[in-house]
Amino acid sequence: MANAWPAFTTNGFSDYDKDAIDLLAELAHGGKALELGIGTGRFALPLSAKGVEVQGIDAAASMVSRLHAKPGGDRITVTPGNFAAVPVEGKFALIYIVFNTFFALSSQGEQVRCFRNVAEHLAPGGCFVMEAFVPNLSRFTGDQVNWATKVTTDEVQLDVGRHDAATQQVISQKVVITDGNVKLYPVQIRYCWPSELDLMAQLAGLRLRERWSNWKREPFTAESGKHISVYE
Repeated sequence: MANAWPAFTTNGFSDYDKDAIDLLAELAHGGKALELGIGTGRFALPLSAKGVEVQGIDAAASMVSRLHAKPGGDRITVTPGNFAAVPVEGKFALIYIVFNTFFALSSQGEQVRCFRNVAEHLAPGGCFVMEAFVPNLSRFTGDQVNWATKVTTDEVQLDVGRHDAATQQVISQKVVITDGNVKLYPVQIRYCWPSELDLMAQLAGLRLRERWSNWKREPFTAESGKHISVYE
């Protein structure tokens, strides 16, 4: 199992993964796609550029404003709100969620609710795709973590967090320290094991069709640090 526990801020991610866009476009089969937690359009814009009609849901107006300011952003309709509710009309050939965003839902109940609402919005033959990390609890000592992730003569970056094993919740801060300045980037998540996600899918009337370790469709193993799961 990989040692990394990925951050949820998009600051740490590079540009979109071409393999991801190609796979999502293939799974859409020419139909409409819906991104949960669409953010600034890192995935939605290149997917739209491939001819897929993309809609999105996001609660952060500032992120959506950045999306609409980008070339092609005016073609993407974004509904404000909690993506657990999937507050849109119609059916979609593809519904997807990336960058571990599913774990931003803070309770098991909300996560189950999301699966159920996704199932109600899938067109016949449609699928739900999730990109998420595989939890690695070895990074915590005494249910805490305090790592220096970057140390230079000008800057120190720390990952500080507390883990609640009973609720599978992690509250953490990315701390960036420069001369005379401290910035905090808070993150609160409820992680799930792949097997728990599969059970949530079953409760919603879905089943696991495929699971890979990355967007290149390489096999998922006990050593995989993340998974791409396709439910139908």
